[in-house]
Amino acid sequence: MKKYTKSDILEMAKREEVSYVRLQFSDILGNIKAVEISVSQLSDALDNKIIFDGSSVEGFVRIKEADMSLHPDYDTWTVLTFEDSSYGKVARLICDVYTSYGKPFQGDPRYILKRQIRAMNDAGIGNFDVGFEPEFFLFKLGPDGHPVVEPIDDGSYFDLSPIDGAQNIRRDIALELEKMGFVIQTAHHEVAPGQEEVNFRFAHVLEACDNLQTFKQIVKCVARKHGYHATFMPKPIQGINGSGMHTNCSISDNEGVNLFYDAEDPMKLSLVCRQFITGIINHARGMAAITNPTVNSYKRLIPGYEAPCYVCWSDANRSSMIRIPASRGQGTRAELRHVDAMSNPYLALACIIAAGLDGIKNIKEEDLIPPVYDNIFTLTREQREAQGIMNLPENLKDALKEMRADPLIYQTLGEHAFNKFLAAKNIEWETYRSIITEWELKTYLSK
Repeated sequence: MKKYTKSDILEMAKREEVSYVRLQFSDILGNIKAVEISVSQLSDALDNKIIFDGSSVEGFVRIKEADMSLHPDYDTWTVLTFEDSSYGKVARLICDVYTSYGKPFQGDPRYILKRQIRAMNDAGIGNFDVGFEPEFFLFKLGPDGHPVVEPIDDGSYFDLSPIDGAQNIRRDIALELEKMGFVIQTAHHEVAPGQEEVNFRFAHVLEACDNLQTFKQIVKCVARKHGYHATFMPKPIQGINGSGMHTNCSISDNEGVNLFYDAEDPMKLSLVCRQFITGIINHARGMAAITNPTVNSYKRLIPGYEAPCYVCWSDANRSSMIRIPASRGQGTRAELRHVDAMSNPYLALACIIAAGLDGIKNIKEEDLIPPVYDNIFTLTREQREAQGIMNLPENLKDALKEMRADPLIYQTLGEHAFNKFLAAKNIEWETYRSIITEWELKTYLSK
């Protein structure tokens, strides 16, 4: 992890000929926001002197509480190599949001995650590492410059050019990420036409969430430079696979020893790992509105397209919500397969940590949820329920109802963020359910 000082950053800005700096943060829905400054104001920014109007940002404050300040995280200083500028380079700093009274803003998603990291550390867990596997689609642009639902190619899993029409874009994305310090592990065409995946090395949870926000920004910018549109929308096309974001989690003690691994266990999984999984399963429905936050998210979570619909775990069964990949020892991890990239990563991981910690602290060995080896997609609802396997919520309305019913989610987000998130998502659901779709017109207009 980088450890920069103020003088380090000022010296790097001068050496790299930076002329412009973006002070970035995320709103309650995970959208990246920025206050932009000339490099001449960088010293003031590093002293937390940049003020902005928080009343205009989704989920932040009321007009009478508008003034907020940005506190840059020095270790996120990065020159944005993908930015074109004839006047000098552009850099960025990811910031925490503070009130005008000098206190951390309770609705700042990054602060909410930091609060859970402290709770994790207080429980004796040294590190929570996360590796994301975000998928996305590449679509063509129409004559007006707006995206159209027409994939860049007709490729499928691991296809190469000429069937794969995106290899140059994936390559450029990977190279831009490497310039910014990412360790790229794999890049390939995914199952559906126009669907891509670029994987990068895991990191400590806060750094991993910062990296994911940067990743999404680079993917969209590089795609646009090639004349295409990148989207992380979970299910843009009916009848083919949607895009998920498998979220690989592992925890370790202060010496770096993986706490999910137990060499003596038949599955090589520790009691802590099973407690963590049980905690996630117990709260999966309650956190679904956070991990799968859009109306469209639930059109991905249906049988038949490899996305998990049912709340269970296995070390081999890819129809389960949580899978334990084959790697053991330091590589032992839990892969949460339901999360999608429309989620706010800071809020999603805060809830995942809270749910996992709840399992570790409160679940006894006799109450652990066992793995499932059946192909769950072939079971009837009665057979699933007989095994205690619940569905994930089937739509955003049900997910919001489950969120309101789970006290852990309220405790994790805090009153401000919980209520602001619910309010925004209730508006989204009410707007959606009032729309007359093309399917309804085709089905009912002539009846």
